[in-house]
Amino acid sequence: MAIATINPTTGDTVETFEPHDSAEVERRIAEAFAAAQTLRGTSYAQRAEWMHATADLLEADVDAAAAMITLEMGKPIAQSRAEVLKCAKNIRFYADNAESFLGAEELADPSAVAASSAGTVWQPLGVVLAVMPWNYPLWQVIRFAAPALMAGNTGLLKHASNVPQSALYLDRIFEKGGFPAGSFRTLLIGSAEVAAVIEDRRIKAVTLTGSEPAGRSVASTAGHQIKKAVLELGGSDPFIVMPSADLEAAAAVAVKARISNNGQSCIAGKRFIVHADVYDQFVGLFADKMKALVVGDPMDEATEVGPLATASGRTDVAELVDDAVAKGAQLLTGGAAPDRPGWFYEPTVLAELTDDMRIVMEETFGPVASVYKAADRDEAVRIANQTTFGLSSAVWSNEEAEQDWFIANLDAGAVFLNGMTVSYPELPFGGVKDSGYGRELAAAGIREFCNLKTVWRA
Repeated sequence: MAIATINPTTGDTVETFEPHDSAEVERRIAEAFAAAQTLRGTSYAQRAEWMHATADLLEADVDAAAAMITLEMGKPIAQSRAEVLKCAKNIRFYADNAESFLGAEELADPSAVAASSAGTVWQPLGVVLAVMPWNYPLWQVIRFAAPALMAGNTGLLKHASNVPQSALYLDRIFEKGGFPAGSFRTLLIGSAEVAAVIEDRRIKAVTLTGSEPAGRSVASTAGHQIKKAVLELGGSDPFIVMPSADLEAAAAVAVKARISNNGQSCIAGKRFIVHADVYDQFVGLFADKMKALVVGDPMDEATEVGPLATASGRTDVAELVDDAVAKGAQLLTGGAAPDRPGWFYEPTVLAELTDDMRIVMEETFGPVASVYKAADRDEAVRIANQTTFGLSSAVWSNEEAEQDWFIANLDAGAVFLNGMTVSYPELPFGGVKDSGYGRELAAAGIREFCNLKTVWRA
């Protein structure tokens, strides 16, 4: 796949970039390795100062950076601005909290281990490779980079090939904020070259956000090299609506959950599982709201749904919908690509799904919602847990005991009650089953790429 900015709104190629050759890759790995030796010797206070300066730069760049994101992957411009500002917030969060998250801990009674003192310290691993997707071209990277650098690690980024301008922007931003040269570097390489980078002895760990096949490939290489890996893979998140829910509010949030980022989010609500007692009412509200969405140029402030990021992504979505309809699914709205330039797809709602349809088990990465009728909470959980994914989930219920039951029984990395899944710097983020392992964000995220070292003194 060419490394190029292709405007998904028009399908036009804006700019093509030359991949880094082996000499340039080697230079950048060496630079990151050297910077790691320097960075681990700096104080938290110094790194925090550089982090705050980096956040200042992002906030000052918000309009230009947002336009770059929308140009490269097509999300509505208001959402792109929100992504840039969220990155700055995350950077400040780790600048202010890294030291407390990684503070040394002492046993209250060291005599229990025959010592005068004993405890643990957290130390950086070194160079960490990040393999990142295009759907949140700045946020996905910053949520790794901010904790990694604050811990004293350095980062190498292999970004998606369709967001090279975002990748190169990130290559410069931390150094502009004051970090030593080489603390964070982008590699303009193809997917086939990732394994060789992971195998390099100077690379100490790897994190990937992306597809399940990509995760399996990276995990296999990292495992063979006995290197730490964190994986955030696909999701087909359930959005469960029970009779006690506020249906109007649930339907409004369900639409936002499904079409945010043009439906291209791992943690988007994708499968809407509705109790039979309120199924007709909820689905009617939901389908009407999906039908009313404004589809158009993502640079237009009025647009609610822009194009999909790639032509192949739209083809994948269309094939899932066509397969379901051919096998008897009920099309409540949408179901086609509009006759216009670019990679647009209509907001779509499918009902009457059966297990032989691909969309029941596969992730739908676009503005397409699947709705299911559940007779009771047991059937709702059965449907929710039947896929191989387990990233996040949402439950709409105003009964506390019922909420607790769903928390206990959903196979997911998170449960959001009477809301939609959102990633926050303050909360751990990650999944179970084929959605991956390890955690990003919060204290758990910064500790993933640190060595927890035991210290014992006689």
